[in-house]
Amino acid sequence: MYFFLSMLSASETVYTLVIIPRMLSSLIGLSHPISLAGCATQMFFFITLAINNCFLLTAMGYDRYVAICNPLRYSVIMNKRVCLQLVWGACSIGLIVAIIQVSAVFRLPFCTAKVAHFFCDIRPVMKLSCIDTTANEILTLIISVLVILIPMSLVFISYILIIFTILKIASAEGRKKAFATCASHITVVVIHYGCASIAYFKPKSENTRDEDQLISVTYTVITPLLNPVVYTLRNKEVQDALCRAVTKKLPS
Repeated sequence: MYFFLSMLSASETVYTLVIIPRMLSSLIGLSHPISLAGCATQMFFFITLAINNCFLLTAMGYDRYVAICNPLRYSVIMNKRVCLQLVWGACSIGLIVAIIQVSAVFRLPFCTAKVAHFFCDIRPVMKLSCIDTTANEILTLIISVLVILIPMSLVFISYILIIFTILKIASAEGRKKAFATCASHITVVVIHYGCASIAYFKPKSENTRDEDQLISVTYTVITPLLNPVVYTLRNKEVQDALCRAVTKKLPS
């Protein structure tokens, strides 16, 4: 669990660094319009890391499933090699999809270079095109299904099996402890996949710039900010470590 948490934290740190510094400089008027090359670079890293986060959350769901449903075999199933393979797989899928998506978007001819958004997201950039973007929108929808709906479905299947296993536990204390180990992850999953689904499955006709930007702020800024808070508040080991660290700093 802590291995996957560290990978998710590292991924989300870089994810926010790709977007927030540029966003803040734009808000205070210090940045110039971003070039197409710069926009393509930002979009590439954004897509890679966003998809990486989706599949890392899926891997964490599988980890929770094995821990609760097959506890005696946990150390055998979730060995170091398997964990590394899951992380490598998440990164590889992100890279491959990002290359496909960015290549498709930036082959379009653009009428203007001004993106009506605080970062180079897929839909706002496609709106700059001088030609019909139906093919690109279909590609974006297919990719969204593959990297959002499928991982989300796998996570929820894992939790259905987890719930059935927990309900079989005889003691109330045992059931409570089992649910507690999953609460943080399921909270983050609902926030992450929920915002991503709203952003990329919302009908085009219903899109407004202000709504798009509000949704984007939620899944690019607020969600990564909430994740460590959620895991810290729900994790006794992290709470104890913070208490020990604070105690050492306080004068005796």
